Amino acid sequence: MAKSSSKRSQFWRADWFLGVLVVLAVLFPHSFTDLSGPLERRYYDDASTSTSRQPLDRIAIIAIDDQSIANIGRWPWPRDVHVQLIDQLSAAKAKTIAYTTFFFEPQTGRGLTFIHKMKEVLADPTVAQGGVNEQLGKVIVDAEIALDTDAKLAASMGKAGNVLVPSMFTLGFFVVLLVVAFGMLSAAATWLKLVFPAALLIIGHLALTTKRFPMTEAGKFKSDEESAETNRMMGLALQGQGQLDMAFDHFRRVSFTDALMDNLNNLALDFEHQRQFNKAQAVYEYRASHDKDHKDLQSRLNRAKNLSGTVILGGGGAHPGGTMLLDGDGLEKPMLGRYQVEKELGKGAMGVVYLGKDPKIGRVVAIKTIALSQEFEGEELEDARERFFRAAETAGRLQHQNIVTIFDTGEEHDLAYIAMEFLKGKDLADVTKGGQWLPMPRVPSIVARVAEALAYAHKQNVVHRDIKPANIMYDLDSDSVKVTDFGIARITNSSKTKTGLLLGAPSFMSPEQIAGKKVDGRSDLYSLGVMLLQMLAGVLPFRGASMAELMYKIENEPAPDIRSIRNEISGKLADVVALALRKRPEARYQDGDQFAADLRAVMTEMASTADALSPMAPVTGRQPPETSEKTAAFAATSVGEVPQFDAAVVLPVGAGSYSFGNR
Repeated sequence: MAKSSSKRSQFWRADWFLGVLVVLAVLFPHSFTDLSGPLERRYYDDASTSTSRQPLDRIAIIAIDDQSIANIGRWPWPRDVHVQLIDQLSAAKAKTIAYTTFFFEPQTGRGLTFIHKMKEVLADPTVAQGGVNEQLGKVIVDAEIALDTDAKLAASMGKAGNVLVPSMFTLGFFVVLLVVAFGMLSAAATWLKLVFPAALLIIGHLALTTKRFPMTEAGKFKSDEESAETNRMMGLALQGQGQLDMAFDHFRRVSFTDALMDNLNNLALDFEHQRQFNKAQAVYEYRASHDKDHKDLQSRLNRAKNLSGTVILGGGGAHPGGTMLLDGDGLEKPMLGRYQVEKELGKGAMGVVYLGKDPKIGRVVAIKTIALSQEFEGEELEDARERFFRAAETAGRLQHQNIVTIFDTGEEHDLAYIAMEFLKGKDLADVTKGGQWLPMPRVPSIVARVAEALAYAHKQNVVHRDIKPANIMYDLDSDSVKVTDFGIARITNSSKTKTGLLLGAPSFMSPEQIAGKKVDGRSDLYSLGVMLLQMLAGVLPFRGASMAELMYKIENEPAPDIRSIRNEISGKLADVVALALRKRPEARYQDGDQFAADLRAVMTEMASTADALSPMAPVTGRQPPETSEKTAAFAATSVGEVPQFDAAVVLPVGAGSYSFGNR
């Protein structure tokens, strides 16, 4: 299979392909121009003028229009039409009839074959009987004469006695024919147009000779061999980088060898390690197409087929997990530690979240898994594992009504996991978009409770480092708020080669966090201020066409006045947003309690003019009519049509760098 693919990919090197190109290159201008005409006419002039013979004055050239020829019938004409033409020209006393039609093989009517067979039968004495057979034989003879047009054509040419027909010659005689043609033109005034085909042969011969001169067969074989080895080495390099699909594509361009078989085997194992059993199956099937009897290949193929129809715990995405299987019929459910995994709830930036249950006490939990072994190795893996459990332990000590409760932590099947309180509702990411805002009085209520949760955590010397809407869970029905993922943002800061790495959504990071400085609780409060502005206005305070532009704006440009986006926001609430977004940590809120107190004062002000808690269903489908144009204008002038840069990005800054992850 690989050999045929290699041949197809290199067909342009074949002699026949070059020959076709040469023919097309000569025929194309010849068909639309008179490229060979001057040569042909010069050749004719030189040869014809070399004789002393004078042309006859009794020669007539008659042109017949296309319509007259078309009236005779569709080409090729049957032989009896040619007979009529020759007979008419002969009856007109034409001295010579030059006929350029080729008659390569006899024309046999479909009925003629059967007539021959019938005649043979009648010739049999056991069949021919009486006068009926005699009359039948006469009819058959007449039919044979009428249908045998080749015989009639031969008789017509014989009767005329002056019909000339063309002859076919092989290409090898063209040189001889050119000499003969010259002699025939000079001696017999007969013109054979052989200059063009001779030129075509010469050009093709020169092209093929030039091609073969630098590339011998041995050199061509060596080139193909080097190309195959290049593809194999490229496949190995891509496999080492984790780009397994591209590696498989390069391996398929290589002819089957023992080395390639080993490479394919390792590639299939890598696919299995990443729980991509359907792709492992494809690799095994490709190997089997060459050597299906290879030892243990069939068993591996069957295993991959079976596993490709299962649900893999921790599998999928960029963070494959362990080897525990959840059968398609649901009869067996995997376990993580003491928890029974029920189903997958979703995928985050660092792993998969499952719905689990503690069988002993019946508690329903959310299990957040992180495949540390897929992100780190060696000393980095040990360092990341230590940080993970330290962060989980720290978060587990936080007991607050607005912080998600941590029940347990552990590691199993290459997965580090945290079992936490299962929360109803969803995160706040959706309600930060324009047209889907929560009612304005609801926003300070939510943010105030988050600020109080942060104040409690900061007093325990725990900094979140990744405050954003995706990390705040909100249940609309119960109006409950929970902050999640405390300490997770520090897990990847585990390698000596990654000194200074900070994980977070860059649009929500504080100026000191962007600058790589040491951060404290005031950095979380800045991020909360960004979230507050986004929930109220539906846009972020800073965005840029590049990461560098975004970082510069966060560090240097003042935050926009939120009232320039939504003018119905009160001055007191606008002041809270502005204070939270001050550049210098000492100039903004110093603790979450102060932040929450100001927000609750705003809520009191709102309650004096309207119900503080209006129906909690989010506004969907449109922006407030009086502010939509301003919001759009702000987005066009200050934001631009660019993403929030929440994808994973690593930028070098000084001695360290910053890794921005998304959720």
